[in-house]
Parts: sequence; C-alpha cells; structure tokens
Amino acid sequence: MSGPEAARHLVLVGLMATGKSTVGRILADALGRPLRDSDDQVEAMTGRSVRAIWQTDGEAAFRLFETAALAEALAEATPSVVAGAGGVVLAEENRVLLAADHVDVVWLRAAPETLVARVTAAADEHRPLLDDDPAGMLERMEADRRALYESVADRIVDVDDRTPDAVAAAILEDGS
Repeated sequence: MSGPEAARHLVLVGLMATGKSTVGRILADALGRPLRDSDDQVEAMTGRSVRAIWQTDGEAAFRLFETAALAEALAEATPSVVAGAGGVVLAEENRVLLAADHVDVVWLRAAPETLVARVTAAADEHRPLLDDDPAGMLERMEADRRALYESVADRIVDVDDRTPDAVAAAILEDGS
C-alpha cells in the first residue's frame, strides 16, 4: 500500500469464517505490520476463551470486550492490520471507531452457503453462536448484518471461491 492508505489501520470485517484472521496474517506479513486479532485480544485481556466468556458472562459482556479490543487496536500509532470480530459492526460505538479517518475498512463478504461449508468442515469449538443451527444462524446473521457491514466498508472483497492468498492479493491491489 502506498499513499494515504499506508498510514491507516487496515480493518477486516465480515461474518465468522470469512477468513479475517487468515487473510489478516497474510496482509500483516506482506505489509510489515502487526496483526491485531480481536478474538485473540479479548482472550489476552480476559485470560479466558471466547466460548468461556459467552457461556459464563453472555453476549453483552463479550461485546464490551470486543469494543475495548477494537478501540485499543485503533489507538495504536503504528498502523496495523486488524481482524475484527464478526459482530464488531453491531455496536454504534464500534461503527464510529471504524469511520475514523485513520481507518481503512474492508468487508470480506461471503455467501452463507460458503460459510456453512467452512465451519462444518472445521468443527470449530471457537464459535458458540453456531452450536445449534450453523446454516440457519449464518443466514440470519448475514441478513441482519449486511447493511451494517456495508455502512462501514470502504471496500468490499468477495471471498467465495477464493483462497486466502487471492483475497489478500485483491485487497493489496485495490488499496494501492
């Protein structure tokens, strides 16, 4: 990245399983920037897993930690790559943070069918929202959050049928 984007935090948003963490690692390496993964930050802050927070304290508590992690990452002077939690767009406070001039937001967009295939293949213990009905939950989340992701996105990159490397390349190409 060159120009104005070079001095901005690059934040990846999107539903769970769109590849934010994986693509974030690739981008951080390519750009020589630190990676700030929201879920990892929350776990480091609390000393507990995302699942444990959800089970013990509930969604509201997790969302507060999610906001704190985003605010902390975006307050850093050194531009970083931030892999935002899937629900980061739900809080108005977070949408305000994402709209700041020093932030470049890329929405990693995927069809719910793609995400269902990914999460069922992974047997992921990290996603408590998908315990009962992964397909139904992902479809509802996509419908509920689509407008919010769109409202914060400076750019949109479709991830369906793309490898993480191809997604990262598309972001780098579009941001230069």
